[in-house]
Parts: sequence; structure tokens; C-alpha cells
Amino acid sequence: MSITLTDQDRPELQKAIEEIVDSGFTGVSLRVHDERGEWTGSAGAAELGGAAKPPTDGHVRIGSNTKTFTATLVLQLVAEGRIELDTPAADYLPEFGLDERITVRMLLQHTSGVFNFTGEYYDDGTFVPGIPATPSGKEWVDNRFHTYRPQELVELALSKPARFEPGTGWSYANTNYVLARLLIEKVTGRTYAEEMQRLILGPLGLTGTVVPDASPEIPEPHAHAYYRYEEDGRQQTVDVTRHNPSWISTGGDMISTTRDLHTFISALVGGKLLPAPLLAEMCAPHPTGIPNMDYGLGVFVLTTDGGGTVITHNGGMAGHGALMYSTPDGGTTLTAALNYVDDAALSLAAAFQKATQRLVQEVFGGGQAESVDAAEPAQ
Repeated sequence: MSITLTDQDRPELQKAIEEIVDSGFTGVSLRVHDERGEWTGSAGAAELGGAAKPPTDGHVRIGSNTKTFTATLVLQLVAEGRIELDTPAADYLPEFGLDERITVRMLLQHTSGVFNFTGEYYDDGTFVPGIPATPSGKEWVDNRFHTYRPQELVELALSKPARFEPGTGWSYANTNYVLARLLIEKVTGRTYAEEMQRLILGPLGLTGTVVPDASPEIPEPHAHAYYRYEEDGRQQTVDVTRHNPSWISTGGDMISTTRDLHTFISALVGGKLLPAPLLAEMCAPHPTGIPNMDYGLGVFVLTTDGGGTVITHNGGMAGHGALMYSTPDGGTTLTAALNYVDDAALSLAAAFQKATQRLVQEVFGGGQAESVDAAEPAQ
């Protein structure tokens, strides 16, 4: 039985999340499972100007943690013999005219080279925008209930030049995971949400986890998410907790809780969702060019300063964020939910990076926090 710990038992964890709030976040809730037991805590506010703290197990838009769920689903279908990792994705999705060299593995690994439909950041500092729906100011706020279909997102991406030849580089692209969604639906004849329920949410009892598709709703309880933009020289801040996440689709649309994220990541690395050979492939590190941070299939593989390995993914989603970390044996996990005021300038990106580094240091004994997901509003 897990021992439940209090603020007094782990004052360093409470201090860490209070410092995250001091750095500019509206609120944060944290859940840690390790050899000392289970600790949960929260700091800051659930709403701007409010006194109530964020709920310790509230619902949050988990952003790119969705990718880990999606990759797991694809690998489960590999285990069922429905999909082959090294088969060209075009064999399953001929309608898009994909480069025949792009395999399913490359989609999950971000080595396909396809353009990122939420926009591409290049090494020289230039940014090539993607769909107008990406949070970038008043236009997104005004159109935040618009529905995009995944096919639209893919077609937009494929109308842009590829970033590199398939398999010759690494570049994080939401497009890869929308293609993975469409592939899942094509080979099963069922919706992504139905397959997620069949293979992951149902078996693990993840009752707090939602595949929203185009629904703007988020279950109670939850902290509030905000977006800030400038209009006529004045700053406007809008509550965007409710918005249609179809603009990001399976690049980052799911909703969950810190409890469900803990259950999921510990079950995944513990071998409860995938056969051992496929789990090993999922966690096999592929170089990204990010120091101490490689990528497997839907997970980052972090090397801590102490030489340890942590399996992780993080995500930010228009004023909501979620962290998910685990040791390879599932013995220690860290899951967190953040709420904040997002903006086109990604003003909290540096604070997000520092916050995650601090938490990793406290729980896993050091290391660099994954930074890719702080680089875009919908990661």
C-alpha cells in the first residue's frame, strides 16, 4: 500500500512548486511516487485573482503527453499484427501522397522530415508559420471554437517543403502524430477515441482521461487557462480553458489528471501495455541534438547529471501544461499540472524549463528538463 505523505514530510517539494508560481505561473499541482510513498501538493491559484489553490487531481489539457498515448496505441497495434513499424506510412495512408521512404517508425520518432503544421522553427532563428489556428494572438482567441479535421492539418503540412530527407535528421513535428491517428483509424476501422478506450483507458481504469476530438469541454474540477494578446496597444487576457482543441488534434489534444498520468506512465514502463521487445524499441534513444535528451517512439529519454535515465514527455496547451516523468522501472514517477497565462511570445518558456529542471533535480537527482515542449504553445 502506498504511504500518503504531507507537505511537512516533503517540504522541499512544496517549496519547489511555490517557486514555480513565483516565477510567473498561475498555479501548479504535483504528484510524486517514490520509495517514500505518494506525495501530492499544489500552490498558486486555480483562477486569476482567486484564493483557491489548483485541485491536486484536477483535469488539465496535457498537450504533447498525448503523443506518448498515441505512440503506445500504435505499438499495441503492432503487437496485434495490424501495423508494421518499418512499413512505409503511405502503404496505410495512400491518399496523402506521402514520401514512400517515410515509415511508421519515422512518424513516431520525429525523423520523417515532414513540416510541422503548427509552424517550424529553423536553426537560423526564422519561423515559418503553419495553420492560423496556432495560438498567436487575437485571431486564435476569436476563432478558438473552430473545428479543424485532421486531414486538413496533414494537407497543410504536406503543402510545405519537407525539413529534410526522411530518416536523415530529427525534428519535432505535430504532423507526425496526426498521421499516426489517421493510420490507427484506417487500420482498425474505428475512431482514435474508441481504440484509446479499448487498449489503454479501459484496461488501466483511466476515468479522468478524455479524448476530446473537437469538444471544447473539460471536466470539473480543473484550474483555469489563460491567453494574453495585445490589441490597440493594450494587453487583453482571456480565459481559454474551454476551446476546441481540434487545431492540434493528436499532436496534443488529450485531457487527463496527475493521478491518471502516473498510472499510465508507470504501467507503460512497467510492461503492462506492451510486450518487452516493443517497450525496448519505444525507449531506445535516438539522438535529437538536444544535450542529454534523446527520443524514442513517443517518449524522450533523459540522462540526468548523475548518469541516470528518465523516461518523459511534457506538454503545453494554451495556458495548461502537464509533466510526466518516470524511472525506467516505474519505481519513481513525477506528474504535474500547470496553469498559466500563455501568449504568442511564449513569455513563460524559460520559466517552464527552469521549473521542470528544478523538479527533476528534487525527485530524480539532477538532469536537464525536456525543453522542446516549451518552445511552442501546443506541445
